[in-house]
Amino acid sequence: MPRFFNTTGPNDPERHYTLPVLERLPNVRDLIDNRLYFVVHAPRQSGKTTTLGALAKELTSEGQYTAVLVSAETGAGYLHDQPAAEFAILESWRRSAMMRLPPELHPPSFPDVAPGARIHTALSVWAQASPRPLVVFIDEIDALEGSLLISVLRQIRAGFADRPKGFPWSLALIGMRNVRDYKIASGGVDRSHSASPFNIMAKALTLGNFTREEVGALYGQHTQETGQVFLPDAVERAFELTQGQPWLVNAIAGECVEALVRDRGKPIELSHIERAKEILIRRQDTHLDSLAERLREPRVRAIIEPMLIGDYRGDIPDDDIRFITDLGLMRMDEKRRMDVANPIYREIIVRHLSSAMETGLPSIRPTWLTPEGKLNKEALLESFLDFWRQHGEPLLKSAPYHEAAPHLVLMAFLHRVVNGGSIDREYAIGSGRLDLCVRYAGEVLPIELKVWRDGKPDPEREGLKQLDGYLAGVGQESGWLVIFDRRSGIKPVEERTESHEGVTPSGKRVVVVRA
Repeated sequence: MPRFFNTTGPNDPERHYTLPVLERLPNVRDLIDNRLYFVVHAPRQSGKTTTLGALAKELTSEGQYTAVLVSAETGAGYLHDQPAAEFAILESWRRSAMMRLPPELHPPSFPDVAPGARIHTALSVWAQASPRPLVVFIDEIDALEGSLLISVLRQIRAGFADRPKGFPWSLALIGMRNVRDYKIASGGVDRSHSASPFNIMAKALTLGNFTREEVGALYGQHTQETGQVFLPDAVERAFELTQGQPWLVNAIAGECVEALVRDRGKPIELSHIERAKEILIRRQDTHLDSLAERLREPRVRAIIEPMLIGDYRGDIPDDDIRFITDLGLMRMDEKRRMDVANPIYREIIVRHLSSAMETGLPSIRPTWLTPEGKLNKEALLESFLDFWRQHGEPLLKSAPYHEAAPHLVLMAFLHRVVNGGSIDREYAIGSGRLDLCVRYAGEVLPIELKVWRDGKPDPEREGLKQLDGYLAGVGQESGWLVIFDRRSGIKPVEERTESHEGVTPSGKRVVVVRA
């Protein structure tokens, strides 16, 4: 049976296109050989389970270790019942070991001891009974919280000094967070002043996204097995859109080869990657939908909302920054600035936030289209001004992010306009603006968004300068500067909404919209 691009659960290299495990964790073998305990952390759907499961299988097959991947996830259903949680965890470990290890390496019966010692005792008797050094990878460790998490980590720490004969030779904790952040999940600082359960981990490894070369290598496996080629510009665009996020890399390719181009004699082109991207964004599979749902959480909103409006917030706690990067929604760019993890997530964020307003929009007749189906920018301007005068104020009140409400309403309107086209978006903390570029039927309309707030000067002059730079960046000679007036005590929306011509510092004539 031919292999395919997997987007559901861990990879099976015999069934799914899979990158070599040690290329993703190049230093992990040294840690294991040196009998060290360590952490592997990365966002969800990054390949942690796949990578560590493949590594365990590889180590065992070499004949030197008894290596197995187990999970702590079953304990999450019993966070307030430690005896039941320990029993569930150990039962799942036994099942995993029996399925993944050859009979001669199966674990012994785990003794029935007092709660609070069962994990320690089970690992101890298992290590002593194993004919080879025991290596255990504990997946989903951060599914546990509070006193249960503390207890499991304490039990691991208690046996650490007994390795390698009386406890696992090497052990890894696998989850979304670094071990330093488990203190937050466990309820804060340890007040007993006893030995910390967090101090036995020698190193924390981050499972990064795929590189450009790895995306090409993964897609190359499909080419080798089917003859269907991903053209170079298609591979490059797939990397740009996903930034190597493993689930997205597989999802884009899977959509291309399983739905868009089923004929293996035809190559995957740039246009197919673009179509696959739009399909994924519209469909919002479980992975994308679960990320979007996080946008309602206060810690996530505290970072995403100022990014949408270009407002700088210097007081974002480090814990919140780590939380949102651990989720995989954000990343630090090369200049140590917060940025959305990839262009697909950037689009998902805005579409999710504006979706409620988009469904509530009135029916809008597409007067902005010419008889030939092209975009008439003058007609689009008049349509937006009429729309904003009639519906802007009530829609502003329905926005999930109050500070970014004007931006979201405009984008909900534009989503109706570009049905069949696209919108490029650029937003970041500290930029003071949101850049949009509408592309429809060969027409390009760059739009710069600014907000005028109480106590601030009129942003038109600064906006014209910023739009000038944006026009140069996208190779256009004209565009819109949209200024949302959010000052208190001003005229109603229907009276103040208007447009006039503006001139950028380089002499480009643009439309200035005041709304």
